[in-house]
Amino acid sequence: MAERKRRLVSDELTAAALELLTVKGFDVVTIDEIAAAAGVSKRTFFRYFASKEDVVVQFLADLGTGMRAGLAARPVGERPSVALLHAVSVPVRACGDHADRALRVVQLILRTPALLARFLERQARWRDELTAELALRQGLDPDTDLYPRLAAGMALTAFDAVLQRWSDSDGSEDPAELTARAFAVIAPALDAP
Repeated sequence: MAERKRRLVSDELTAAALELLTVKGFDVVTIDEIAAAAGVSKRTFFRYFASKEDVVVQFLADLGTGMRAGLAARPVGERPSVALLHAVSVPVRACGDHADRALRVVQLILRTPALLARFLERQARWRDELTAELALRQGLDPDTDLYPRLAAGMALTAFDAVLQRWSDSDGSEDPAELTARAFAVIAPALDAP
């Protein structure tokens, strides 16, 4: 019960913060405003998040967890390009399911240097997680074989290109279609012997 309540408060704070940040802008919104919008005290905010950046970073952390789980769930003999496409499609689908909010958050991240830095920092962890999963799937050593890290990097570069294009189009382009097109470009390299 306590964990459920904690999750509800965290979700309320996240929703309030993302709404304010995307409407008013990152630099303008204060933690006091976020706490008030969520109906909690500033002290409660700090029990859940250390900063405004951490609210957005938590949103991003969930995306990365979904990618690794998506890759781990794929059939072992599947071509790497297909497995990675499905893994990257997990957060892309999540964006599509909440397109308006997700688009505003992506635009906020890409246009705010402090958030972009945290996003890239988070992506380094995702790369490590995807690298480890790819190495495991293919029986390779992630510390000595180049393929797993390069393949994970290509998949995340495709993901970045999709987010940038989707953001630049103000959501007029379909992120799932962009993802399929991006992976069509990198599939030959991912699947090369």
